Amino acid sequence: MGEVLLSARNLTKRFGGLAAVNDVSIDLQRQHIHAVIGPNGAGKSTLTNLLSGDLPPTSGSVQLGDTEVTGWNPEKISRQGLGRSYQKTNIFLPFSVWDNVRLAAQSRQPHAARWLSRATDFIAVNASATRALELSGLEHQKNAVAGTISHGEQRQLEIAMTLATGPQVLLLDEPLAGMGALEAERMVALLLSLKKEHGILLVEHDMDAVFTLADRLTVMVDGKVIASGTPAAIRADAGVQAAYLGEH
Repeated sequence: MGEVLLSARNLTKRFGGLAAVNDVSIDLQRQHIHAVIGPNGAGKSTLTNLLSGDLPPTSGSVQLGDTEVTGWNPEKISRQGLGRSYQKTNIFLPFSVWDNVRLAAQSRQPHAARWLSRATDFIAVNASATRALELSGLEHQKNAVAGTISHGEQRQLEIAMTLATGPQVLLLDEPLAGMGALEAERMVALLLSLKKEHGILLVEHDMDAVFTLADRLTVMVDGKVIASGTPAAIRADAGVQAAYLGEH
């Protein structure tokens, strides 16, 4: 097993009498893509929210690197090295692509709100933003208004903003949602390139993309893990076929 960047143990989240996530454990390794799949309502997004701090767990623990981050708020977890994208694209549409990424990079500076300083004076911020644009393949759209670029490029921009914060772990919630075939191919290539320097947890419904990308899969149904293993093992699992894959 490689270096474990993120580890969750026995995570449970209850809403009244409903266990949206029920006793889930998961490890995310460096240079690995770990996909979480399952039908709608399986608890995938709730699990992601627990890992990112957007929701506090009812029980269980989350460890990021050597630090237990259970119950931390999202900003504190983010500063510890976790980046997150959401199902709904979360960018500043009236701003340029460059300004979106630069603002994300600036948020990591110890004096991010020095309003009287010129943005161009933040050399480290600009370097982080430039690298994030290069990694995400958006250099050519640097000066474009974010609201005018394609849906696929907006999803790339959201990932670029995440990269600008310097994470080791990426939690990506349906990054291919709403994409056509060509945009999906570009996103798959982007995620494979990002795997070289990160651990990635991927929630995605596009099964072709999942089986292309994932080193390991965890299958959830009704808040519980019903199987976890390599793509080949998951494809061959009769329980998974009956509960999920057989629907496609």
